[in-house]
Amino acid sequence: MVIEPPVLFHDRLPPSWEARPTTLSSVELRQLRYFVAVAEELNFGRAAARLHIAGPSLSQQIKSLERDLGVLLFERDRRAVKLTSYGETLLPQTRALLEQADELRRTARGFAASEPVRLGYVSWHPPDLQERVSGVAQLLVDAWVMPSHTQARRVADGSVDLAICWVRATDLAEQNLQGRLLGADRLFAVGHQDTPVEARRTVVLVDADTDAWASWNIYAIEFARATGASVVRIDDHGITGPGFYDHVRRLGRPVISSPKRDATPLPRGLTRRPVVDPVPIWTWALVSRQDETRPAVLATIDALTADVTVDYDPEKDWLPSDDPFRDVTRPG
Repeated sequence: MVIEPPVLFHDRLPPSWEARPTTLSSVELRQLRYFVAVAEELNFGRAAARLHIAGPSLSQQIKSLERDLGVLLFERDRRAVKLTSYGETLLPQTRALLEQADELRRTARGFAASEPVRLGYVSWHPPDLQERVSGVAQLLVDAWVMPSHTQARRVADGSVDLAICWVRATDLAEQNLQGRLLGADRLFAVGHQDTPVEARRTVVLVDADTDAWASWNIYAIEFARATGASVVRIDDHGITGPGFYDHVRRLGRPVISSPKRDATPLPRGLTRRPVVDPVPIWTWALVSRQDETRPAVLATIDALTADVTVDYDPEKDWLPSDDPFRDVTRPG
């Protein structure tokens, strides 16, 4: 949510900053919540823990907010953090603004709370899914679990209102969909050792059944091309389950595990191995229609995705080139 620029201050730029017109048009409520948390804790570490984000990400967001506002909000040194005079002036106004935004959200949720919202997913959803949308909408989770590309298509044709799935920016554009970042997995390999393994020394499985595994196949092939990992083609749906572990034993090499959840226990003698250089990241999107206007659906999207960020280091981590959240993930 982007806020319109109220008149909070005028020309108060520190001498070391380049003067520029002051505007709040790019400031987000999320950044203002970060400011309040740091102001109340006066400690970036405690504030980051309270907000459930990484310390470097919080520091970067505060610096970005200061640049947008044109003033320094905090004085920092190795021993202490304290509000500047500008920060003290803006803190009560920021709290009031956030309270107004929360009240607006509560009012809208009250209107929408009784409306049903249909949601499909692949294999993962936040464990507190229902808790997050409590009082927002009547969430109906579709028990018919299907692949990512199928769930995205169901949103497009109106079979469900929302879906949690993996998508590319191209998929969203072609089907008139939009996606909000909901979560991410750092994929691991399964092998006979427990030490980290370089991506180029891993194997990715690609299944011949594209109806079931199209999204994973696209991801796996691009990962292999980008890192030098080996591609092994199969036709037995052994991307997950006992068949996956059979392939690991047969190949005798670490095999990247797909993000699809599976209740099959890890067999004795096999271990999960961290993948490095780079770390493969799989993002989960909350997908909706671009022309969606129902208040219940929009409120559900906000409730599920508010303040979601993923720490991402482009020097160490890997995302597909067409991942829609490359600019949403935060440097770790």
